[in-house]
Amino acid sequence: MDLDNMRDSYSRIAADYAAAPPGEGRLTVERALIGIFADRILTGADRTVADVGCGPGEHTAVLRERGLDAYGLDLAPGMVALARRNHPGVPFEVGSMSDLGRADGSLGGVLSAYSIIHVPRAERAGVLAEFFRVLAPGGLVMLVFQVGDEQGRREDFNGHAVGIDWYRLQPDEVVGLLRAAGFEMWVRAVHESQGPDPAPQAYLIAVKP
Repeated sequence: MDLDNMRDSYSRIAADYAAAPPGEGRLTVERALIGIFADRILTGADRTVADVGCGPGEHTAVLRERGLDAYGLDLAPGMVALARRNHPGVPFEVGSMSDLGRADGSLGGVLSAYSIIHVPRAERAGVLAEFFRVLAPGGLVMLVFQVGDEQGRREDFNGHAVGIDWYRLQPDEVVGLLRAAGFEMWVRAVHESQGPDPAPQAYLIAVKP
């Protein structure tokens, strides 16, 4: 994964990215499933949740509203700066999903919404192993991604020059990677393509035993 290019590209487009909301149908499903994810974590002892690849921070803020000690982590300083402006009082930090910088077993949850779509196939197992490492027993990971087999590179975003590699993923493959990392599956859902969303969206929630 070209971290430098990804970091610079997302910093450059942070404001335009935040101004392009997804379709309402997808948001309805997403909010409901993130609510299930949050409610399950609230039953456990550790309520600290990392929103990995948090972007402008909307999901991080929602998790805190539901009573979790959530913080946002993003590779792009521009995204983190925007998230801090949009959500005062919510903690955000710059960092990489491949090294979360947290102690073993220190989190109750990890949310990764549309961030693993930038991880090449050869690196995905390592990222999921890092999520597993930082979760306490009983902790949850939630992955959200577009379904498909395509991959590509975006070089323009609303007139901004970027270099963003992306990958669509198959739920069966990702479930296999989660199980290989040591997780047990809990929830699996797919929202079919509607409106502005060009591909189905997958939602996977797994538990660290």
